[in-house]
Amino acid sequence: MALAADVPIPRPRFASRLSLAGQRWISPLVLVLLWELGSRTGVIPVRILAAPSSVLVTFWQMTLSGELPSNLLVSLTRVAVGLTLGVFIGSGLAIASGLSRLGESLVDPPLQMIRTLPFLALVPLFIVWFGIGETPKIGLIVLGVAFPTYLNLFNGIRGVDARLVEAARSYGLKGWELIRHVVLPGAMPSFLLGLRMALGVAWLSLVVSEQINASAGLGYLINNARDFMRTDVIVVCLVVYALLGLGADAIVRALERHALAWRPSFVKA
Repeated sequence: MALAADVPIPRPRFASRLSLAGQRWISPLVLVLLWELGSRTGVIPVRILAAPSSVLVTFWQMTLSGELPSNLLVSLTRVAVGLTLGVFIGSGLAIASGLSRLGESLVDPPLQMIRTLPFLALVPLFIVWFGIGETPKIGLIVLGVAFPTYLNLFNGIRGVDARLVEAARSYGLKGWELIRHVVLPGAMPSFLLGLRMALGVAWLSLVVSEQINASAGLGYLINNARDFMRTDVIVVCLVVYALLGLGADAIVRALERHALAWRPSFVKA
């Protein structure tokens, strides 16, 4: 007679998993239906929040007219430039600080002091320094992105197993080869975590920076919609912001699956 511990536990079938995934959409759909019902019956005034159906119509009209794609391209360009510069600067400082005690003594203290400042509070100072053009908008994104990149990569470099380093040295690796083949791959999980955090901060920085006298971009559309009480346009832009954030996070997750496939403890989703 087989013991209870020997009885294999049946795995959930694909249909069961699909039904579980479908259940997660029930509450959001109910909320959207209640929102639509409240707007149709007048419980939720249009000036407070437009109905989902109105938001969809506005989204379609703005897409066909080219208004949404053109402004979306401007916002994506700002994020791409700010994210690239921020990751490059944060990574460079983390490598300089993480690989050398002297570098840590020179780089880490001022960065830690600046990190304690709420970077969004620096908007007035950025306007004084750089004016109201593109520079303060991109600069704010760079500043927000650099710190999570720096902190996570620095911790990743310092957290590399010393036994791996000693083993690599015993095989003759030293200098740049040691950094390239052992230290940086070992710090890659921390870097990717920092990148995911940096992406979230980048979108937050974009929302704030595009309130600085923007003449194009999603923030510009939101400012205009606020002046004319167009809550449907505001919701459209907010939904686009959210979808961009989810899409960027999905890209980093895919990068993780590819870059960390060599780790024994890594399980592919």
